[in-house]
Amino acid sequence: MLEKNTFRDAMAGLGTAVNIITSDGTAGLAGCTASAVCGVTDEPPTLLVCINRSSRNNAAFRTNGKLCVNVLNAEQQTLAAHFANSALPVAERFAAAHWEQLVTGAPVLRDALASLDCEIESITEVGTHTVFFCAVKAAHTHVAGDALIYYGRRYHRVGDDSLHATHAIEAAAIAAPQR
Repeated sequence: MLEKNTFRDAMAGLGTAVNIITSDGTAGLAGCTASAVCGVTDEPPTLLVCINRSSRNNAAFRTNGKLCVNVLNAEQQTLAAHFANSALPVAERFAAAHWEQLVTGAPVLRDALASLDCEIESITEVGTHTVFFCAVKAAHTHVAGDALIYYGRRYHRVGDDSLHATHAIEAAAIAAPQR
């Protein structure tokens, strides 16, 4: 069997978007930082979100039956750290930003790169985590802004500056004489 640390080291090489997952409803306000989010299909629009079963947010998401995936921009690293800090009260986490609502009533981060407002359709337990399959009911996007990703156990900015550097490297490689 693969050792947990070997798996974690390998996963550190998988860059992922940083998201704040939020919810509100009968279980109250909830929110946490998560990188285990991905699209499943666009017909119907569906996401999956993985949350540790030991997280207090897990129970709130289940009970509320809805959540919003807020994709963070590169300027929101401090907010990501706030929502990752389980010792910080929920009210203090939410006080650090401006929030709106779309369809479900889950908090939508006003300045997120994208927000996907969802109803939880089904739930699967896998090891230490719960996988929430979520039907996207509404979405809001901002065109401008660099993305915040998590790679190598650290936050990184990805966007225009990164793209320009990549294009410069590609141009240099094309211009280099072939041997």
